[in-house]
Amino acid sequence: MSEVKAVIFDLGNVLVDFDFKPAVERISCFCGKDKDEILRFFFDSGITNAFEKGKLSSEEFYRQVKDGLHLKLGYESFVPVWNEVFFFSAKNRTVYHIANCLKRQYRIGLLSNTNILHYGYIKNNFPVFNVFEKIFLSFEIGSLKPEADIYQKVIKDLGVSPGDIFYTDDRQDLINTATDLGIRGFVFRTPEQLIKDLASQNVVLEDKQEFYSPEDFLP
Repeated sequence: MSEVKAVIFDLGNVLVDFDFKPAVERISCFCGKDKDEILRFFFDSGITNAFEKGKLSSEEFYRQVKDGLHLKLGYESFVPVWNEVFFFSAKNRTVYHIANCLKRQYRIGLLSNTNILHYGYIKNNFPVFNVFEKIFLSFEIGSLKPEADIYQKVIKDLGVSPGDIFYTDDRQDLINTATDLGIRGFVFRTPEQLIKDLASQNVVLEDKQEFYSPEDFLP
């Protein structure tokens, strides 16, 4: 087994948690749609995928949302509703500390399906991006996981073989494409499991004991 040279992390539900339910509830107060209709609009219509591929500007995305949902909410009011779905948990803090420890010996990267509004909001509110040498974002690359193009971009930019990359993501379908390309993919479940998965690939944290108690990082 070759040596791991790079460790790539997913963003959502790994480094930052999120919950769209409060946003959907708030949006439902400003349109004539129920919560299920709103969720289907965002996640089944293709509009969010287009936004996360960078095919729509923030203003174009808002206009399509306004027209599609008959939304009675201005752009300046819509943006915080759309953005304020993220929160930082003890789990996230632990993963951040794992990444910070790994950067002493490995190239550390982040790979995320996201849009320009969410990226800007997270960057301004959560201290997670500064640890990474490389940040790969779907809206900048023009491709979404699990499309092969986005993983191939990671491999090319890192300049290493796929088998030299360890990748963790909270969704199995997003791991599958990575492993098909030869990347060592592992589904993220807990920080403790991540440490075990890293160790299975001979990536051992010298200071691992400090990461075994997520409660230590609670505010």
